[in-house]
Amino acid sequence: MTDTIDADLPFLTALRHDLHAHPELGFEEHRTADIVARLLAEAEIEVHRGLGGTGVVGTLQIGNGTRRIGLRADMDALAMDELVARPYGSTSPGKMHACGHDGHTTLLIGAARELARRRDFSGTVHFIFQPAEEGRGGARRMVEDGLFDLFPCDAVYGLHNMPGLDPDEIAVVEGPQLASSDSWRVTFRGIGTHGAKPHLGRDPVTAMATFIGSLQTIPGREVDPLQPSVVSACSVRAGNPEALNVIPETVEIGGTARAYSEPVRDQLEAAIGRLAQGTAAMFGMSADYTYLRRIPPVVNDADATARALGAAREVFGPKVRTRFPPSTAGDDFAELAAQAPGCYVWLGNGPAEAGALHHNGGYDFNDAAIGPGVRFWTRLVERELAAE
Repeated sequence: MTDTIDADLPFLTALRHDLHAHPELGFEEHRTADIVARLLAEAEIEVHRGLGGTGVVGTLQIGNGTRRIGLRADMDALAMDELVARPYGSTSPGKMHACGHDGHTTLLIGAARELARRRDFSGTVHFIFQPAEEGRGGARRMVEDGLFDLFPCDAVYGLHNMPGLDPDEIAVVEGPQLASSDSWRVTFRGIGTHGAKPHLGRDPVTAMATFIGSLQTIPGREVDPLQPSVVSACSVRAGNPEALNVIPETVEIGGTARAYSEPVRDQLEAAIGRLAQGTAAMFGMSADYTYLRRIPPVVNDADATARALGAAREVFGPKVRTRFPPSTAGDDFAELAAQAPGCYVWLGNGPAEAGALHHNGGYDFNDAAIGPGVRFWTRLVERELAAE
């Protein structure tokens, strides 16, 4: 079957630039979803809208094959300013595609168009365009809205661009790929008093300092050193900078916790709470503690990874990596992979220009990765759903 991907690259590159210029935050991807739905319909792919609010699913069924797979692309941007001038730079102040989701959406559109033209498989592929990956729970919303009831999958695949790998390079690795991403909050409740008379109160600021200084004993002294974990305090609210002679009543602290396994995740949740309560008791005050489980870890299934690896080797040849370090970032693709065997791969994005990595105001998806990415998705489907 003739490969028309090269002929489609000018269109796909223009599409990517248009999406980059019009970034939309999680659950606000109305324009992006309209474009996705229109292009799928033009390719004569069945379109379903509304899952997760702005989610779009395109279904292409060819032949009488019974296997069904899902390919996922995230559509949302980040709430940050673009710091590098580009002809296709963000036209929305405070919003930017700083993680390459404009590229992910483009790759999946490209694969959908190519597969609809070639029709060289037998089975069903669901093109899942997900809203709100950036911490807003879009995958969970789609699942709760019946994604896998309406579109059952025997396997589900995700892809993310990765700076540092060449655009014609890909990493397909079994096992942990991304960490869980959880949030925690601690409020120390003391007794406010005059800053010159601390003995008349219970100082939550001192408790906070002790607590934060002790946090790293959790990954450093409680978790098995062979089990990676991260605990970070990322937010503190205490007192009034216009009242520097007042010890406040309360201090609020918030942060994140990361792990690659559920037992370590459980351990982090328990240990942070125990440290908070113990610190409060030591200083004669109380503490409120909440731990929010947001995103599970992404752990690649062995069989799905082997299938993805076969497609990757046909497309990328010797530039396939089967060893690549996992990331402590999170991705709610994990919610999809909890419903069907999953594999999440890393597509090269070239060197990090001027040090600009994901979530940096200078970041950009590399257009040189469009062709390889579309070919990978296309070959994966045709191998998975090989016509007999």
